[in-house]
Amino acid sequence: MATPIIAKIDVKKINKDWLFAGNKGTYLDAVIYENDAVDQYGNSHVIKQNPPKEARDQGAKPVIIGNCRWMPQKGGQRQPSQHGAVPAKQHPLMQESETDQDIPW
Repeated sequence: MATPIIAKIDVKKINKDWLFAGNKGTYLDAVIYENDAVDQYGNSHVIKQNPPKEARDQGAKPVIIGNCRWMPQKGGQRQPSQHGAVPAKQHPLMQESETDQDIPW
């Protein structure tokens, strides 16, 4: 079974000008980023509202609107993913290889 994530969003921080209408409602474009470490409140991720393309073209950046964390499971441990997911830092594509050393940046 998938491990639930608890999210807390401060709706006062939502930029309503960045909401957009769809066929079935009004939508908010958000991205969830994993933090390098869990913060003092147990949050492991940050939620940012993405600006629309027009605002990005004018220099607008994503805005933090909330945080989230893994829901505690029995025994206090998060259950491993059954879909083969691994933390980003452990993913094979994120590992340095010899061919990476030829890249100038």
